[in-house]
Amino acid sequence: MRLVSWNVNGIRAVMRKGLLVPFLDTFDADVVCLQETKAGQADVTLDAPGYHQYWNEAEKKGYSGTLIFSRSEPLQVIPGLPATVVRRHRVNGDGFGDPNLEGRVLTAEFDSYFVVTVYTPNTKDDLGRLVLRYEQWDPAFLAYVKALEKRKPVLFCGDLNVAHTPDDLANPKPNMGKSGFTDEEREGFQRYIDAGFVDTFRMFHQGNGYYTWWSHFANSRARNVGWRIDYVLASQSLVSRITAAEIHPEIMGSDHCPVSLTADL
Repeated sequence: MRLVSWNVNGIRAVMRKGLLVPFLDTFDADVVCLQETKAGQADVTLDAPGYHQYWNEAEKKGYSGTLIFSRSEPLQVIPGLPATVVRRHRVNGDGFGDPNLEGRVLTAEFDSYFVVTVYTPNTKDDLGRLVLRYEQWDPAFLAYVKALEKRKPVLFCGDLNVAHTPDDLANPKPNMGKSGFTDEEREGFQRYIDAGFVDTFRMFHQGNGYYTWWSHFANSRARNVGWRIDYVLASQSLVSRITAAEIHPEIMGSDHCPVSLTADL
């Protein structure tokens, strides 16, 4: 089984560049998860032979959104976080909007595992969304995937909008405390690890220089001055069956690149 995740930063832009179908053909994955689609299915004429398509779009047009392509038809597809989790963790939005209306989570249930794709809210340059992220979103999402895990193992992937450790960005010292590298965001990620989920890329690759997002400024991508903020995390029970986890910086079309996982599932 091969799973690929990519923040496309606008699926229509990737399609206009003629890059989406070649991307799908190149990976020939069983499940493909996209984030920041900035569109809904009605907005796009997308022919992806061999794939079922499942969309979760934001109410606000041209913003956020997630999409799953799957070779096999899932048992069920669940958009968003459950209302019980939302209430318990008071995920009720902030001055920037309600994340429950932004198409940020999409779950596909298969016979022996769940796949969840997530586009985690960005805390903003002024950290205006840090409270929502730290006190509401991260705890709620963790509670959700742990609840799923009681039924069967979970793979969750996407743009988590945080560099976990100093090895996960090119310039950690000047970015300490800034959006994507605050203590609170890093703690939120660490809680996934403490809860038993495994950062699959780090099973196979250690050290720095591995990034998934680059600023458009100062030729950052060509110089590989980036951040690793896109991940595939797995339930501990799946670890022995994971055979590879990779980052694919050669795939162009977005300011992010895809990440992938291969497993005997």
